[in-house]
Amino acid sequence: MAWGILSTARIGARLVEGARQTDRAEIVAVASRNEPAAQQFAETHDIPRAHGSYDALLADRAVEAVYIPLPNSMHVDWTLRALQAGKHVLCEKPMERRPERVVQAFDLAQERGLVLSEAFMWRHNPQTLALRALLDDGAIGAVRLIRASFSFVLDRDPDVRLDPALDGGALMDVGCYAVSGVRLVAGGEPTSIAAQVVTGPTGVDLRLTGLLRFDGDVLAIVDCGLDVTSRSELEIAGSEGRIVLGDPWHCIDPKIVVERGSGQEIVEVQRADSYRLELHDMAAAIRDDRPPLLGREDALGQSRAIHALYRAAAEGCAVAVG
Repeated sequence: MAWGILSTARIGARLVEGARQTDRAEIVAVASRNEPAAQQFAETHDIPRAHGSYDALLADRAVEAVYIPLPNSMHVDWTLRALQAGKHVLCEKPMERRPERVVQAFDLAQERGLVLSEAFMWRHNPQTLALRALLDDGAIGAVRLIRASFSFVLDRDPDVRLDPALDGGALMDVGCYAVSGVRLVAGGEPTSIAAQVVTGPTGVDLRLTGLLRFDGDVLAIVDCGLDVTSRSELEIAGSEGRIVLGDPWHCIDPKIVVERGSGQEIVEVQRADSYRLELHDMAAAIRDDRPPLLGREDALGQSRAIHALYRAAAEGCAVAVG
């Protein structure tokens, strides 16, 4: 399948590397609003064609699908334009903080008969699949409490992640992973959400902590930050034990710690490139006519949760999700 990348953002290089590891995806074009930047990216990553505008890439008939790693506020606008141009779309996370825009994008994809998916690459990794299998097998009994964190110190200024006009902020950049994690573990969508936030000088959230309640009295704590030391963890406490993932999102050092009573088991997981697996999933959805792993319902649930977290932080009280 022939792919184009709509931007020269650094994360695009990871997709290129993933594509090199599979025969189900080939990166044939890249675009930038700055033609020299597109040419440099193409030369660096051995991509055949470079376009000096995003529209030029969407007009490229050789491109079947596009990956959109643009700033957050541009995700849905360019997703819509790509779908209108007849391209399948893998939209970098988070797709959108406004649920109605997610609905708009998926409605258009359905109308055009195209595949649209949100790019949470960690969901495709064997470590994530192994975690879900452990939970389904009752490895720690009934899930009671979930804790998910993701933070790092952003020391570059200016940076698009600090720009409120581009939907920057800790929740949109890294906290969305924590939200995705607790939703997966809980096996459903939150019913109510409370949150606290620390806002930085540019107006975006530098730190945010949320408390999510799910059906079955499952509680989840998510926290994220752009001014906090690097942290990445997912913990699930159940009625009979505990599971901890020390590298849940990047999956570079995959392993799952399962504790029951005084015993501990380390579940080793084979390393795999999450971006390659993400591309495999898109190819299967497009070529084999099956739903992608992350389709409309997951993207909409993710957007509703993010929207509710921001609303709860602004209002200073718990809010219903829906």
